[in-house]
Amino acid sequence: MTRSKWKNNLAQTSLRQKFSNQTIKIWKKNESIPLFLIGKIVLVYNGKSFKKISITRNRVGYKFGEFTTTRKFNKKVKKITKKK
Repeated sequence: MTRSKWKNNLAQTSLRQKFSNQTIKIWKKNESIPLFLIGKIVLVYNGKSFKKISITRNRVGYKFGEFTTTRKFNKKVKKITKKK
């Protein structure tokens, strides 16, 4: 279920207080990316480790969790035997 359009974007108020030249650590992936983080590097927690994300204009408005994967993709290849 998505957030209502008449409500503002979900943004942490303490995120504005941490705003500085340092990298910011974020644990909540459901927050939207605000404008004041353009050009900054953000560390987003994916459940195991922090993933580094650089914020650009194209990423503003999306959620932090859309750019961090939580699962590891293992590609399994089946060996195909030719029938004679």
